[in-house]
Amino acid sequence: MNGSPDLPRRFVAEFIGTFILVAGGCAAAAVDYRMDGVIGGHIGVAVAWGLVVAMVIFAIGHLSGAHINPAVTLAFASGRHFPWTEVVPYWVAQVSGAIAGALTVAGLFGTGSGLSVTQPFEVSDMGAIGIEIIITAILMLVVMAVATDTRAQGALAAVAIGVTVTVIGLIMGPMEGASMNPARSIGPAVATGEYTALWVYLIGPIIGAMLGVAIYAYMRGRPQPQGAPPDAEAGEELS
Repeated sequence: MNGSPDLPRRFVAEFIGTFILVAGGCAAAAVDYRMDGVIGGHIGVAVAWGLVVAMVIFAIGHLSGAHINPAVTLAFASGRHFPWTEVVPYWVAQVSGAIAGALTVAGLFGTGSGLSVTQPFEVSDMGAIGIEIIITAILMLVVMAVATDTRAQGALAAVAIGVTVTVIGLIMGPMEGASMNPARSIGPAVATGEYTALWVYLIGPIIGAMLGVAIYAYMRGRPQPQGAPPDAEAGEELS
C-alpha cells in the first residue's frame, strides 16, 4: 500500500465507493420502475450496475483499491495482496456504505421497485449458491488479472471489471440477482426489509471469490523472465 492514503482515508473512500455503487444500482431500478421502463428494464438496470462499478473504480481505485465488496477484500487478503488487519475495517466501510446508499434511494423513491434486491427468482437456494460461487469466481479471475498482475493492462481495470459485472448481470440477473457482492445484497435487503435467502448472497460470493483467487494463482504460476522459453524455469530448478 506504499504511497496510498492512511487507513481512515481509505475507509472513507470504500464507504463512499460502496455508497455510490449501491445507490446508483438501486436508483436505476427505482427510476425504471417509476417511469415505466424508461431505462430499459432488466437490460438497462444491469448495464447501469456495470457502469457504476467502472465509475467507482476510476474514482477511488488509486486511493483504496476500490474493493467495494467484502468478498473481494477477503480474497485479496487470502492471496497476500491485502493486509489481514485491515479486512474488518474495509468490511465495515463497505457494508455501512451499501446500507446508506440503499436507504438514501428508498427515502427518495420508495421501495416499490424492490431496489434490485437479490433473491433466488428461478432457482432454489442451493442453485443460487452454486451460481453465486461460479459467477463470483469469474469476476475474481478478472479482478486478479487486471489488479494484481503486472503483465495485464492495469489501466483498463475499471472497464474490464465493469464489463464483467454487466455481462454476468445480463445473463444471471433474472435467475437469482447476480450479486457477487455481500454488501450489494445487504444494502437493498435492509432498505426493503426483505431478507429472504440473504444468507445465499453472503456465503456464495465469499466462496466464489476465494475460489477465483486460488484458480488464478494456479494459472499464473511463477512469472517467467521475458523472452525465456516455456521450460526455462523448470530446467533451472532441476539443474
